[in-house]
Amino acid sequence: MAEQARSVEAVPLDIAERKLSHAQRLYQSRPARTIFILLTLAMAWEAYGRYLDNALLFPTFSETLVALSHEIMSGELLARTATSLRVLLTGYAIGFVLAVILTCVAMSSQLARDYLTTVTSMLNPLPAIALLPLALIWFGLGTNSVLFVLVHSVLWPLALNLQTGFEGVPPVMRMVGRNYGLKGWRFVLRILIPAAFPSILSGLKIAWAFAWRTLLAAELVFGVSSGSGGIGWFIYQRKNQLDIPAVFSGLLAVILIGLVVENLVFRTIENRTVRRWGLQS
Repeated sequence: MAEQARSVEAVPLDIAERKLSHAQRLYQSRPARTIFILLTLAMAWEAYGRYLDNALLFPTFSETLVALSHEIMSGELLARTATSLRVLLTGYAIGFVLAVILTCVAMSSQLARDYLTTVTSMLNPLPAIALLPLALIWFGLGTNSVLFVLVHSVLWPLALNLQTGFEGVPPVMRMVGRNYGLKGWRFVLRILIPAAFPSILSGLKIAWAFAWRTLLAAELVFGVSSGSGGIGWFIYQRKNQLDIPAVFSGLLAVILIGLVVENLVFRTIENRTVRRWGLQS
């Protein structure tokens, strides 16, 4: 045994940490990969636009950037975008609060869960934009009608994800909360929400996308009172003027907002919660 130990000690541990190349470090960086993907998509857009050579049909990426910078400098696109975001965040917040209340009430009994499941199955497949004509009758031609359909588009998918996440909480964690004497809202806040947060975050992302689609569709089809609509109304106006590069600049603005929200807001929340807690790899 002593001879074996000496022989093991005599083996040189010539293990050196291999340094990654610059290209490998870039590949392992998520922001670098995202930028690379965006650049390839922009080049494909530019190439296809140049191939068609018809700005009235499909402007190039460079033409769209020129139109975007012009609309930003004029201030109109920024004002329209601010209007859309204000309405969007209001409807999103109302839908979120209602979804949390409904789901927490539903977790109180089996009958309440069945009610929420049935109502969600009925209303979640119903397109929110289909309710806009009724909303215009009930609330008039204004922001309240848009808020109504926004709340509808946010409430049901978010409630569905909340309920799925709460029901997926392991029984062991529920027992731990009961043993500590947690009941009611304290049990929901300290046990159910942290354990179900991956599903909740997924529901927030889905609800955000649905809210954007609903808002743009509402503004494109109906606009709002006195023509003071948001970015959807901007796109609609520029389409009527056959200013197609400006139309694409409005669409590009929506895409950029989506990228910012996904990579700065939702990604930050995910890194500071579910990844830090070990709920996702």
